[in-house]
Amino acid sequence: MASEQAKDDAGQLFAAETPASNDPAANRRKRDLPDPAPLQRHGPARILALCNQKGGVGKTTTAINLGAALAEYGRRVLLVDFDPQGALSVGLRVQPHQLDRTVYNLLMERGVGVEDVLLKTAVTGLDLLPSNIDLSAAEVQLVTEVAREQVLARTLAPVLPDYDVVLIDCQPSLGLLTVNALTAAHGVVIPLECEFFSLRGVALLIDTIDKVRERLNPTLRLEGILATMYDGRTLHSREVFTRVVEAFGDTVFDTVISRTVRFPETTVAGEPITTWAPTSAGATAYRNLAREVLARAAA
Repeated sequence: MASEQAKDDAGQLFAAETPASNDPAANRRKRDLPDPAPLQRHGPARILALCNQKGGVGKTTTAINLGAALAEYGRRVLLVDFDPQGALSVGLRVQPHQLDRTVYNLLMERGVGVEDVLLKTAVTGLDLLPSNIDLSAAEVQLVTEVAREQVLARTLAPVLPDYDVVLIDCQPSLGLLTVNALTAAHGVVIPLECEFFSLRGVALLIDTIDKVRERLNPTLRLEGILATMYDGRTLHSREVFTRVVEAFGDTVFDTVISRTVRFPETTVAGEPITTWAPTSAGATAYRNLAREVLARAAA
């Protein structure tokens, strides 16, 4: 604990060297969003795909922590692990290699329903459809299916009345699984690491979203771009964030997810940051993001 405190103290000292006036994330005008009102009833769910073809940008971290924050606000949330690596499942204390049934069985086997795969998490109101390496075979097998891009949408349809939000954690590619997620979704959240190479790939992703909207899912919209792994102490992060806001304007969420040692800790603990470190800056950021997501859905 002493070493962690030393890291935090060092970080605060380093941050003090960069005046707040030079930090575009801190200075950006933010909308005042009240806590969401309690729901009188649940469903039907709004489906959001967390998508970026670049790996390591915070998709899984965002899926877990946004889902937990939404659950704190009384929403029933379903997390869909749609990545063969199964990182979302691992992040919630599930061992993917020990599972008999996963999202793969749900997609590819007749007679397997959501209730056969669904797992409850330790967070009240937060459920999980887990995944493992078997899902990688689905990409090949779906090629011969009729309406292959709509398999996930058909699979999720029966349980949408039971939830308020469905979050799909997509794999880091723009293949058939990701197209399935975009076809099923109402909106797309793009977690974007504040790093130059992450910024370069956004145009390709948005082009894919546009094609899915034109050909498969006319109601799909870009819900927002979420700046992640932000470090206001570095010129590079500040410049990338500024360019993102200049390019996409209000599409960029007000909430910015900063780098912190707390996120790796939560992965090891198998808990969302909202329960592992409920008073931390990271937990506060994801609660703010949850308010923004709900406000945009209501707009």
